[in-house]
Amino acid sequence: MKIDVFSLFPEAFAWYAGQVHVRRAVELGHEFRVWNYRDHTPLAHLQVDDTPYGGGAGMVLRVDVVCAALEAVFAEPADRVRERRRVVELTPRGRQLDDRLAAELARDDLVLLCGRYEGIDERVSNVVTDRVSIGPYVLSGGELAAMALADAVLRKVEGVISNPESVVGESHSPELDGGTQYPHYTRPAEFRGWAVPGVLLSGDHGAVERWRAAQVGRRFAPPPDAC
Repeated sequence: MKIDVFSLFPEAFAWYAGQVHVRRAVELGHEFRVWNYRDHTPLAHLQVDDTPYGGGAGMVLRVDVVCAALEAVFAEPADRVRERRRVVELTPRGRQLDDRLAAELARDDLVLLCGRYEGIDERVSNVVTDRVSIGPYVLSGGELAAMALADAVLRKVEGVISNPESVVGESHSPELDGGTQYPHYTRPAEFRGWAVPGVLLSGDHGAVERWRAAQVGRRFAPPPDAC
């Protein structure tokens, strides 16, 4: 698959692009590319944003700048790009990202549009196919959201995760009916009086599986004296 990210701060993705599973995806022939809106702006002095019509605080990323960047990279009108790819705007107003949406997006090539400041001019709706949010809160820009979405999607692509069993039955997956996975423990068996559940040390694989099944969907409960 191909993932193209558009951002005012492409350097934010340097760490993410260097992660083992992202490098593996590229080695397998998939693409992960990051583009700077500012490199393609048609405006003088590398301008990319402007004050909002109607007044108000903050600046708005201009739609002509977004379209110019899309057209420079894909060599076709911006509103035609979505005929071949899912063009996703990262915005608090979007559909909330979940496992089902990640699996859906993993079937297509993606273009991720990162907003900044007060977001992107609403007329970007003419070039996007999807609007996605990673949660009911506001970030300073779409970069972290784009990384979260890309990571959730890339984990669905065959061969990207070296051990295929590790992505089967993960939290929120269909195998767990959308529930969260059971808790995990490792050595030492006891630490500061905190013991591993005895069933996991029993060697009884049937009992272990029953215990794990009973834990699916349970949420973390802090100790009574926790702040």
